[in-house]
Amino acid sequence: MMDFFQVIRALEAGEIRVAEKIGGEWKVNSWIKEAILEGFRIGHLVDMSKEEWSFFDKDTLPLRRFSLDDKVRIVPGGSSVRCGAYLAPSVIMMPPSYVNIGAYVDAGTMIDSHALVGSCAQIGKGVHISAASQIGGVLEPAGALPVIVEDNAFIGGNCGIYEGSVIGESAVLGSGVIITKGTAIYDAVKGDFLPKSPSGQTVVPAGAVVVPGSRPFTKGPAKDAGIHVSTPVIVKYRDGKTDASVELESLLR
Repeated sequence: MMDFFQVIRALEAGEIRVAEKIGGEWKVNSWIKEAILEGFRIGHLVDMSKEEWSFFDKDTLPLRRFSLDDKVRIVPGGSSVRCGAYLAPSVIMMPPSYVNIGAYVDAGTMIDSHALVGSCAQIGKGVHISAASQIGGVLEPAGALPVIVEDNAFIGGNCGIYEGSVIGESAVLGSGVIITKGTAIYDAVKGDFLPKSPSGQTVVPAGAVVVPGSRPFTKGPAKDAGIHVSTPVIVKYRDGKTDASVELESLLR
């Protein structure tokens, strides 16, 4: 079994990852999360300040350093990547943005300004994470599924994806969509709410186009007050027209 420092090096090299898709299902490698948590426990708080920037963190968790050989484009302006995160060649980070420990970001993905890729999040190839979007971290418990964003998904501005939610391949989230483990998503194409995964996760189907929505309370004081609860809505499944609009993003890379 690898120790914490070996795990960090293997994560940064893309040799191991916190979650993998096996037989069509995402599986968690909990031993990797356990190793990361051990790194927090054994570390000591130190001053990591550089020039005008002040940083104070565990000595086991420095910022990751890149070279030209990594072929990752990190645009100047305040972005940072914590150790133990993998960024594939051709990934782009616009400033300021942040990638946390244990995250995996695959080739051709863009992380836009003020966007977060949280601890252990798994981001596929060709994904666009738009400005101010938050991909939540799921480090504890060790067996919990992290947030997954599969290949070629488009995450609009100010979206939030949390608590181990899964965004299927080529799905599109319109600006402002918030998805958690408890979020109910209505499929207007099929006329029903999406079922949860066997483990209780919210899973956005491949190719789904999701926009913010709401539904009214049907009983109690909330009904009388006209209160609505957030309910994202699948308005269509991705087609040629949607692909053309998303393809415009590639011209900026």
